Amino acid sequence: MVFNRSVSLLSKLRSRAVQQPGLGNSVRWLQVQTSSDVDLHSQLKELIPEQQERLKKLKSEHGKVQLGNITVDMVLGGMRGMTGLLWETSLLDPEEGIRFRGLSIPECQKVLPGVKPGGEPLPEGLLWLLLTGKVPTKEQVDALSKELRNRATVPDHVYKTIDALPVTAHPMTQFATGVMALQVQSEFQKAYEKGIHKSKYWEPTYEDSLSLIAQLPIVASYVYCRIYKNGQVIPVHDSLDYGGNFAHMLGFDNPAMLELMRLYVTIHSDHEGGNVSAHTGHLVSDFTLSIILLQGLGRDMLMLDLVASALSDPYLSFAAALNGLAGPLHGLANQEVLLWIKSVVEECGENVSKDHLKEYVWKTLNSGKVVPGFGHGVLRKTDPRYTCQREFAMKHLPDDPLFKMVSNLYEVVPPILLELGKVKNPWPNVDAHSGVLLNYYGLTEARYYTVLFGVSRSIGICAQLIWDRALGLALERPKSVTMEWLENYCKKAA
Repeated sequence: MVFNRSVSLLSKLRSRAVQQPGLGNSVRWLQVQTSSDVDLHSQLKELIPEQQERLKKLKSEHGKVQLGNITVDMVLGGMRGMTGLLWETSLLDPEEGIRFRGLSIPECQKVLPGVKPGGEPLPEGLLWLLLTGKVPTKEQVDALSKELRNRATVPDHVYKTIDALPVTAHPMTQFATGVMALQVQSEFQKAYEKGIHKSKYWEPTYEDSLSLIAQLPIVASYVYCRIYKNGQVIPVHDSLDYGGNFAHMLGFDNPAMLELMRLYVTIHSDHEGGNVSAHTGHLVSDFTLSIILLQGLGRDMLMLDLVASALSDPYLSFAAALNGLAGPLHGLANQEVLLWIKSVVEECGENVSKDHLKEYVWKTLNSGKVVPGFGHGVLRKTDPRYTCQREFAMKHLPDDPLFKMVSNLYEVVPPILLELGKVKNPWPNVDAHSGVLLNYYGLTEARYYTVLFGVSRSIGICAQLIWDRALGLALERPKSVTMEWLENYCKKAA
């Protein structure tokens, strides 16, 4: 929807902020966005010194404050629940879901600009929000859309590199290969070789990040057309927005499909820093080598900065993130959900009853498999990304048989998972719904879905990467231990 600074909207948010203290930051972002400057780079240049000072103050005044204890369960369980990473662009709450710079998904849908009033938010608007912490005006979003279109050119060698792969290679393999091929144009690499001062690292990182974000839909659509459309490539539209152009280059011009792509890219863009793809991109990109000496589980940690660096540019960092995203337990899950739903249809039919659904769910679980699309490593309630997709379906495809099945699964699966007693969150996540929506509008190739996720996730990863460089965040180097070490430590502790 078109951003409106009306008094009524601000009044609603202020009144909600009184009832829900967590919304205070949301209101602040709305109030401070008064600049008419449409240049994103110049806005960042003004913000960075303030945030650098804020970080210095935080370290000097509170550097020794403990954030919690580390348990053996955390060490053995993938570091879940362990606070140990700074990620400015978003924060995931177990009960209410993701907030982008303090704004929930429904709030983003209300205040971020769209193509038309009442439409879905433009991904460019979310990129502006993640980078600046401010809700942009429609003019600022339009300017950013134009800048991304101007950067949306891909060198011929990228296509040749992808073409060297078998056409049968997984879409994510081809996509990640294309991103690696883009790296030869990295402005950061050029600047680093010339001896750029570390205080300026963020500027070529910004250039690379915006170019990468702009180029990804072209590379992704090329992979799609190469595999599924006999190589018939569709060029960039010279007036469409980011999400709309992506759908267009995939061969879809239905206005509802363009709206779906805007929503899809927006809600998949960021999910704080602990997930596999975001964490991988952050870890590969970090640059000041640090050693973390863990002085016993649950005790203070000492960080010593050393003079060394990795300084992977955005292309290398994001390629690494894509390889993490391609795993079945992360981004590949959206592919698995649709394939599983289609297996239900093949065995039980589209109009399967809830009782038959229950039987099929138990059959899946008893075979040692999981029901894809349910549960989450952090969330303990229904994923709000699922909810907004459900609302989109109720508006645009309420009678679709697969949507009805997804709705029935929402009622059937959680009680079964609770009955098992092995899951902390039995509720549907973002992957439980996206495939059905894409399938409805004709994007039926489930193996490709993770590429859509990858294009979307570039917005969050690159936004944080720019701030990593601006703030000089340290390279992660946690201490690892062996099972013998844990056994001996626990014996001594007892």
